[in-house]
Amino acid sequence: MQTQDTFNYKVVRQFSLATVIWGVVGMAVGVLIAAQLIWPDLNLAPWLSYGRLRPLHTNAVVFAFGGSALFATSYYCVQRTCQTRLFGDALASFTFWGWQAVIVAAVVTLPLGITTSKEYAELEWPIDVLITLVWVAYAIVFFGTIVKRKTPHIYVANWFFGAFILTVALLHVVNSAAIPVTLT
Repeated sequence: MQTQDTFNYKVVRQFSLATVIWGVVGMAVGVLIAAQLIWPDLNLAPWLSYGRLRPLHTNAVVFAFGGSALFATSYYCVQRTCQTRLFGDALASFTFWGWQAVIVAAVVTLPLGITTSKEYAELEWPIDVLITLVWVAYAIVFFGTIVKRKTPHIYVANWFFGAFILTVALLHVVNSAAIPVTLT
């Protein structure tokens, strides 16, 4: 029988708690912008207007809520199905704190109107760089855990999580790519 110390449940708990918190925040912003459609007088200040809060709502629900949930479930499943602890505890911790930093940066910049104005890729390039670093660390932790697995086969769930990690990486790089007109 494996003990609790065998697996890294700390990062799973952190992402699970973040999922609940960001879910409540994202849904609350959604309720506010829905109310603004009914009562336009609720658009009090520029940073609280519908046009600024809608990207915040979609990013909070998709990336903060959904992203944190996928981190939590993939980290839990890969450990249990591979019967080994996550590869790189410090790197796993970095993925949590880095992802939360991305979300907080989005919470600050989107209402201020600091965006690229590109649907689902609104975040400015410094935040995109952090997303890339966190996602590479995530891939290293996930695939590193699969490499050191104690089971002879790879469960289907891990194939799906692996495909999700690679697909999101490709989507992020392509969708967030910005080609400058000049170098000045």
